Amino acid sequence: LASLYAPNGALPAGTALRTSEFYNDAVNSEDFNIKEDYRRWKQPQRYAFSFCKCAPWIYDPGSKSRLLHLESTVKMSHEFEDAVLRSIFITATCPYLVLRVRRSSLVQDTLHQIQRSPEDLKKPLKVHFVGEEGVDEGGVQKEFFSTILREIFDPVYGMFRQDEDTRLCWFNALTLELDMEYELIGILLGLAIYNGHILDCRFPMVVYRKLLGYMPTFEDLREVDPALASGLQKLLDFDGDVQEAFDLNFQLSYDVFGETREVDLLPDGANTPVTNDSRGQYVWLYTRHTLETSIERQFAAFARGFYRMCGGPVMQLFQPEELEQLVCGSPELDFVALEMATVYDDGYDSESPTVRDFWEVVHALPAEEKQGLLRFVTGSDRVPIKGLGSLPFVISRNGPDTDRLPTAHTCFNHLLLPQYESAEKLGRLLRLAIGNAVGFGLV
Repeated sequence: LASLYAPNGALPAGTALRTSEFYNDAVNSEDFNIKEDYRRWKQPQRYAFSFCKCAPWIYDPGSKSRLLHLESTVKMSHEFEDAVLRSIFITATCPYLVLRVRRSSLVQDTLHQIQRSPEDLKKPLKVHFVGEEGVDEGGVQKEFFSTILREIFDPVYGMFRQDEDTRLCWFNALTLELDMEYELIGILLGLAIYNGHILDCRFPMVVYRKLLGYMPTFEDLREVDPALASGLQKLLDFDGDVQEAFDLNFQLSYDVFGETREVDLLPDGANTPVTNDSRGQYVWLYTRHTLETSIERQFAAFARGFYRMCGGPVMQLFQPEELEQLVCGSPELDFVALEMATVYDDGYDSESPTVRDFWEVVHALPAEEKQGLLRFVTGSDRVPIKGLGSLPFVISRNGPDTDRLPTAHTCFNHLLLPQYESAEKLGRLLRLAIGNAVGFGLV
């Protein structure tokens, strides 16, 4: 397999085998002792072989996620123990990274506290929304990440621009935001991974490729800016005289707050025409400018923040598409798998009429409301990297028929469902609960 995997990575896009073709089911099963393989990898002086060292490509994203969590757990344990020891023998030190934030100034509060205590970043995370009752056993963190990223990625905030067709976000080359704010986003992604959360990050694949050291390509530009890529492709495909028809040179012009600014792709670019012979170079330089040069400052700060959190050796085992799954989770909303994995309590079982009504209602929901249900019960609308069948999900009976809405303990993925008299009533009240599930201590 190794003799096939190495040359496969050098093949052009569309011709190479998918990374998943090399995964090994036996090694990725729950029966395989991945902790032992990790231990062997970390002790190379004692062990010559480990899959992590010799064949990391046989691990699927779920297994690599487990390896990353092993690595982060070890680091967290060390930070926790150091803090406890310091509090005993030196001065009192909190063993957690505690973020106390106001919803009205979420980004500013988070940035201030991270800047104030950078040495605490690799401690286990606790989040408290000022003025709210939520005790952070995991659910408050989920809402924190969801809320702050939604604010940061809003085009109104100015740090990213969003393509109207793909809805993907790309770094705003013309922003005036400080480097630290981009570094904060990288830190947030790393914090989420470090603490076992998945995020709604609408990045194109090239972001993950760049984080792992890959050079951007024209194929990446097609995803970042489809309109620009389409125009450049027409230039490449044009059969006539390019210089006469397009009248282009190697200089780009931008409107920056009402002022026109020029960027030379080559020295003296304004006086260097794009011809049939040079159009390939023009497209390559334009692509590099869009994906690298123009956002170099922003991306460097973002990557610096990310690797402050995830700079360990396990990260280098990931392929770009696997890193995307690590950050964003699985794209598949398989609620049949979730139903099969659900545990029942307090008088319910899989055959209870209310439970059957619940799943009948849920399976009929559109994708957006299914994501809303996940957000309501778990605090996040993202699917775990191993799919919904791996999500701990509990449904408990919460009293007899009532007009009260269902409630949830998001920290434990626990839905409290009254024994409604009909599927119609259950569906109506469940949709109301889904639509109003924001904040803690509100229901």
